[in-house]
Amino acid sequence: MAHVREIETDRLMLRQWRDSDYPPYACMCADAETMCYFPRVLSEEESFSMAERNRALIDVRGWGLWAVEYKPTKQFIGFLGLHVPTVELPFSPCVEIGWRLERHHWGNGLATEGAKAVLDFAFDDLALPEVVSFTSLNNKRSERVMQKLGMVRDALTFQHPALPEGHELREHVLYRKKHPGR
Repeated sequence: MAHVREIETDRLMLRQWRDSDYPPYACMCADAETMCYFPRVLSEEESFSMAERNRALIDVRGWGLWAVEYKPTKQFIGFLGLHVPTVELPFSPCVEIGWRLERHHWGNGLATEGAKAVLDFAFDDLALPEVVSFTSLNNKRSERVMQKLGMVRDALTFQHPALPEGHELREHVLYRKKHPGR
C-alpha cells in the first residue's frame, strides 16, 4: 500500500475517499444536469462502485481521483485528480486530469484551483512528461477550465471508443500540458 497523498489549496482539500462521501457522490451522479456530458446518470450502486475503485487506486498508487472537500464547510463536493484511462484511446498510454463537482459549486473557480495544484503534483512529484484532459465536443465549461490551466488543444478531435458510433457525445476534444521543464 502506497503513502496516500493529499493536496490542499486555499479552499479545497483533495483527500482519500471516506464512506460518508458515497451518498452525496451518488446524489451528484444521479443529477441529470451534473451528468449532461456523460452518457447517462449513474445508479447508487454504480456510483458507490466508482468511488470504491477510486479509493482502491489511491491506496495502491498514493494518488488518483481524490475526493474533494470544500474547506469552508468541510463538505464533500466531488472528485478531482489524475487517472490512467482503462479504455484504449488514440493517444494511450497517458495520464489524464479530470474532475466532477457538484453543480452548486460550478462557476466559482474551484475546478481550476484544484486542477492547478494537481498539475503541480503531476509534474513536480510524479515527474510526468505530460498530462492530458478530454471532454465531449460541446462541454465548453470543462474546456474553459483546460484553457485556464494552460493546456493546449490538439487540432484534431477523436471518437471516444467507450461510446457507440453515432452517440451525440462521442466526438471529443483533447488538451495536453507538457512538463514545464521539458
